[in-house]
Amino acid sequence: MTWSEMQPLLTQGTYDTLYMVLWSTLVTVLGGLPIGILLVLTDKGGLLQNQPLNKVLGVIVNIGRSLPFIILLIFLIPVTTAVVGTFIGPTAMIVPLAIGALPFFARLVETAVREVDHGLIEAVESMGGGIPTLVGKVLLPQALPSLVAGVTTTVITLVGYSAMAGAVGGEGLGSKAITYGFQRFETGFMVATVVVLIVLVTVIQLLGDGVVRLLARRGRTA
Repeated sequence: MTWSEMQPLLTQGTYDTLYMVLWSTLVTVLGGLPIGILLVLTDKGGLLQNQPLNKVLGVIVNIGRSLPFIILLIFLIPVTTAVVGTFIGPTAMIVPLAIGALPFFARLVETAVREVDHGLIEAVESMGGGIPTLVGKVLLPQALPSLVAGVTTTVITLVGYSAMAGAVGGEGLGSKAITYGFQRFETGFMVATVVVLIVLVTVIQLLGDGVVRLLARRGRTA
C-alpha cells in the first residue's frame, strides 16, 4: 500500500478517533465529576456523610473499573442500540466509551478532591458555607491541577479504548488497523497507524502537562 493510499484512511481514522474520544470525554467528565465529589462528601466525616450511599457508589465504581473494556463493549451492545439505534459506528461507540471511562475518572476525581487542604474545608464550614460554596469556591479550584491531570489520563485511556472498539464495529484508527493492517497483511499500514496513535497520545500528554504546570504556577503566585 502506497502513502497516497494510506493517507485518506489514516486521516479518516484519526478524525473518527478524535470524534469518539472528545465526545466520550465530555460525557465522562460531566458524569464522573459529581460522582467523585459525592464519594468524598458522603464518606465518614464528610459534609454529606452517608455511609450507605457512599458504599453503593463505591461498589458501582469498583465494578465498572474491574470489567475489561472489550467485555464491557460487547455487554453494552443492547444499551448502545437502545440509546443510539445501532451499535456500529463512531457515534454508537461514544456510549460504551463513556460508560467504561466514567468509573475510572470518578476515582481520579475522588483522589484529587481528597488532596485539598482540610483546613480550607473546615474554614468554609465554620463560616456557614454550604455545599455549593464548598465545591465551587474550595474543592474544585484547589483540586484543578490534579483534575486536569486526571482528564489527561482519561483522554489517553479513551484513545486506547477507541482502538479496541474497532474490533466490535467501531470506526477510528483501531478499525483501520484491523481491517487494512491485520486482515490484509499490510504491515506498513499497521506501522503507520501505530505511529499516528503514538503521536496523538504524546500531543495529548504534552498539552495536559502544560495546562497543569500553568495552573500550578498561577496557584503559587495567587
